[in-house]
Amino acid sequence: MRALTWHGKHDVRMDTVPDPQIVNPRDAIIEVTSTAICGSDLHLYDAVIPGLQGGDILGHEFMGRVVETGPKSTLKTGQRVVVPFTISCGSCFFCKATLFSACDNANPVETQEASELLYGHAVGGLFGYSHMTGGYPGGQAEYVRVPYSDVGPIVVPDGVPDEDVLFLSDILPTGWMAAENCDIMPGDSVAVWGCGPVGLFAVQSALLMGAGRVIAIDHHPNRLALARGLGADIIDYTQTHVLEALMEMTGGMGPDAVIDAVGMESHGMAPDNLMDAAKQKVGIGADRAHALRMALMAVRKGGRVSIPGVYGGMADKFPLGALMEKGLQVRSGQTHVQRYGTRLLDMIMEGKIDTTFLISHRLSLEEAPRGYRNFAENQNDWTKVVLTP
Repeated sequence: MRALTWHGKHDVRMDTVPDPQIVNPRDAIIEVTSTAICGSDLHLYDAVIPGLQGGDILGHEFMGRVVETGPKSTLKTGQRVVVPFTISCGSCFFCKATLFSACDNANPVETQEASELLYGHAVGGLFGYSHMTGGYPGGQAEYVRVPYSDVGPIVVPDGVPDEDVLFLSDILPTGWMAAENCDIMPGDSVAVWGCGPVGLFAVQSALLMGAGRVIAIDHHPNRLALARGLGADIIDYTQTHVLEALMEMTGGMGPDAVIDAVGMESHGMAPDNLMDAAKQKVGIGADRAHALRMALMAVRKGGRVSIPGVYGGMADKFPLGALMEKGLQVRSGQTHVQRYGTRLLDMIMEGKIDTTFLISHRLSLEEAPRGYRNFAENQNDWTKVVLTP
């Protein structure tokens, strides 16, 4: 089959690789009909996430049709499914608590040691990411093996376009959980750093949850325009002092809740970010956490901090004093996609959520390397790329 493979920093290629096979009784094989490039894929493209190996198949946002099942799979051949990017067994302590991304069984024993050393515990399993998360082949391919196929894949009715539901795989539930983690009360003010796909879905979700005002922060005009179209007020951080603007916009209080949808590769010329960028460039495991630092400083006393943005290493110059002295609450983590899939599918079918507004480019799978290059280098115009095998 054809698949997009990683070969080093800014080096992704279309290769011919072996077709996946059923390995375990709960497996299924999916013929991919649509897949997408995620903002967190750019962390792999930029080689700032550890644990990648040459030839790894990328991609964790995908859907398709079931073509083969193991004897214990509950899926049926021919069904259309959206596959969560998190791999979850459904029966461990964490899955039973609906903390699906923390599954104790999805990350094989042989790949657990690295994340235990870095994070204190073995992390869960993810498609198309690092060998710290299991090294599972991803969905930017013609076919994918789906472990634990009886837990999580969302069966989609025939007749529903792929693009309406594809983002149930990751970015829609990620934006939803980011807003949910803010414990939004009616009328709350919520500031969102980053108007990429997750940030835009966080804006949409916060408004659906009753936020009185959502303020979106970025510097790309097109992405800010998309946020404004959803109903957000906007701040261009290259033109405005963000902390002063947020205080003015919230009556001197600061936002009730803040969302960092940027993660470990913050942009901008702030001194702390320039220092982080230099450290990251020489590969010493430093995350560029400028957006998170700013969010912690901006949120009101007693406020809530939600971190859907991906971090993979260490961050210094961290305003721990602000977190403690202001009595902030922080919630983060990879998304528990299986918790939200059915509910969000119903909202899409009822017309309450639009998932297609952010798609800017549609390419064939063979054009994926060009998609990565442009998604990385021209983020104003390339807001979301959908690939079709």
